[in-house]
Amino acid sequence: MAKLFITLASLSGMLAVVFGAFGAHALKGKLDDQALKVFETAVQYHFYHTFALLVVGVIALNQPQTVLLKSSGWLFVIGILVFSGSLYLLSLTGVRWLGAITPLGGLALIAGWACLAATGWKLLV
Repeated sequence: MAKLFITLASLSGMLAVVFGAFGAHALKGKLDDQALKVFETAVQYHFYHTFALLVVGVIALNQPQTVLLKSSGWLFVIGILVFSGSLYLLSLTGVRWLGAITPLGGLALIAGWACLAATGWKLLV
């Protein structure tokens, strides 16, 4: 589990840098200010939750069989894909209904943090 989540976090971080650079260099002047702000929000949350995913992998080095920790990792992966992914697509395509699924990604991220908190509580008691 540690190997998987550290690898996913590394790949996610790589993509966050690529998307951030793409937004900063290729999209300036091509997107309006609102769409660019949406893209930047996607990159910001992508980065935050990449680090959270990395933390899951590091904790898993010592706690590989923790179900809540595994749940946390998968929820962060799903959250990044749905939350940031929908915002990336929304900003690039202008397809407004994509904004309706963004909160589902946000809920996955929140649930990921809740599972990580529960993991910490169980490990430290």
